[in-house]
Amino acid sequence: MELKEEQIFATTPKPKAKTSVPFVIRFVAFHLIAVFGSIYAGVTQEALFCCIALYFIRMFGVTAGYHRYFSHRSFKTSRGFAFVLGFLAQTSAQRGIIWWARNHRHHHRFSDQENDMHSPVHYGFWHSHVGWIFKQENHATNKNVKDLEKKWELRLLEKYPFTPAWILGVSTYLLFDWSGLFFGFFFSTVLLFHGTFTINSLAHVWGSRRFKTTDDSRNNWFLALITLGEGWHNNHHRYMNSARQGFYWWEVDITFYILKLLSYIGIVWDLRKVPAKVYAEAQLQSE
Repeated sequence: MELKEEQIFATTPKPKAKTSVPFVIRFVAFHLIAVFGSIYAGVTQEALFCCIALYFIRMFGVTAGYHRYFSHRSFKTSRGFAFVLGFLAQTSAQRGIIWWARNHRHHHRFSDQENDMHSPVHYGFWHSHVGWIFKQENHATNKNVKDLEKKWELRLLEKYPFTPAWILGVSTYLLFDWSGLFFGFFFSTVLLFHGTFTINSLAHVWGSRRFKTTDDSRNNWFLALITLGEGWHNNHHRYMNSARQGFYWWEVDITFYILKLLSYIGIVWDLRKVPAKVYAEAQLQSE
């Protein structure tokens, strides 16, 4: 599915200074519960494995779901599996898929310009990492993500953005008791928050630049490892429609590897490739 520009990019006003105090309180409380709850309940071996597994499984939901599918449509899949991807993504507690995709498309349109809601170039590390989500203006539901809004099941997920996360949290308690809830769920969610947020804050200031894009996006191997491939950010900003963000074999992109495996059994298909002209451009710039 080829998206038109008005579908890819949803215009949003420049972020203002008004802060959503209730959201800040909830966000801080989530962190405190994760840390002090884990200290109180202790960390069992099962909870440790749960924490690690939930970080990586849900990171795939973020990268393949929120980002590569819903934001960029870099591959195709069925409506059923799209719902599964959306549900998995929202277990990360990073709000609804329509909200997430709308903000990310906006970021690409105004990347590192004044209207970019989380540019470290214009607003600094703190704002780009987490401060932007505290702004009331950035919490509004945008009605311009038409390709997503026409699906009733995606609107349902958007209507109840945190329900998948709470279902997962209750499940970890039932399976692994309080240690599973506090460390397996809450602590892994906090790690997932900040792993995801590093792409906003650090992938525009730390790393190398293969392509001369109009923004300051960077490729960073460490960020690529902790985000299953999202750290090849300069590649992505040069050609955002590719299902593969590690453009070369040595650029580890675990999300793409999983998508490739899923394509072999027909769950996903038509993984969009990097055009030859982009590789040619990379070759010219390396000479």
